[in-house]
Amino acid sequence: MRGFYLVMAVIGTLVPWAFFGSFFAANGLDLTGFLAGLFANGAAGGFSADILISIAVFWVWSWRDARQHGLDRWWWVLPSGCLVGLSLALPLYLWMREGKAQTA
Repeated sequence: MRGFYLVMAVIGTLVPWAFFGSFFAANGLDLTGFLAGLFANGAAGGFSADILISIAVFWVWSWRDARQHGLDRWWWVLPSGCLVGLSLALPLYLWMREGKAQTA
């Protein structure tokens, strides 16, 4: 499973950044416009809210889970979630957790 999680982390980085990259290429580093685009209409707003709530829940759960399993680099999910999203943070965390389980 560890290989699967690593592949999904890579895909989970590249796919969102293909979209983010096209936005920033067209608009420059317009963070206000980027954030406004997340809620540009009901569909985008609902999807964005769903992901933002999900990543908040994931961060709390993974913090507790990391403490229980002795994962030292849990904090990697924070910048990965902010700079890419749940599509990187979740498989990255599962990859780290699986690696810890294999060494235990």
